[in-house]
Amino acid sequence: MSKLRNKVAIITGANSGIGLATAKLYLKEGAKVVLSGRRQEALDEVAKDLTGDFITVLADVAKPEDNVRLINEATNHFGKIDILFLNAGIAPPTPTNEITESHYDEVFNTNVKGPILAVKAALPHINDGGTILFTSSIVNQKAFDGFGVYSATKGALSAFARVLGSEVKSRKIRVNTIAPGPIETPIYGKMGLPQDVLDSIGEDFAAQVPLGRFGASEEIAATALFLVSDDASYINGVEIEVDGGLSQL
Repeated sequence: MSKLRNKVAIITGANSGIGLATAKLYLKEGAKVVLSGRRQEALDEVAKDLTGDFITVLADVAKPEDNVRLINEATNHFGKIDILFLNAGIAPPTPTNEITESHYDEVFNTNVKGPILAVKAALPHINDGGTILFTSSIVNQKAFDGFGVYSATKGALSAFARVLGSEVKSRKIRVNTIAPGPIETPIYGKMGLPQDVLDSIGEDFAAQVPLGRFGASEEIAATALFLVSDDASYINGVEIEVDGGLSQL
């Protein structure tokens, strides 16, 4: 398979879940991939099972200097960038009456500031006709109790993507967004909640989805491949919900 032959792709949040599934698929399709994550041990572990032309870069997107270093290491190794997939994100739940400044800063720094600064650092190195892809969420369309700050970050990211698409149109850079619904990823296990609570949340989410189940990371990866490939050459400025129909209810 060669839909992305010799394309250079950077993927944030690539040591697990959607990011890792996408990295595997991009490599399978011939891309040269830069996988970034904020845990070196996780990057080392996933690298053992990957095949193809890739490097891993330790980077916490919440830190401005890490975004600059990520782009520098990627371009020093592979040269110009064709695909920038800004996927890293966190979703710790907190009811509105318990929100703290530190919670707000943590979620916004990772989910909004990080992608924006990564784009700024990458733009001079992205080939004309390249692609920028964001991972948003259907939470910017539907209300889920306890996820007010997380929902706000994804709404902000979607708004930024629309403006960015207009700003880079002269370079024929396509900007699109994926809005996943409930997906089986490690993000749920990082919420700091007891397992029985997580199980209950999972059951509630699955029951709301018309298809009656969680999605798989590989299903999001397939959409991420489509949107950055020539198959989507006339798709620009859209947000695609991959949620089993949940957003349509």
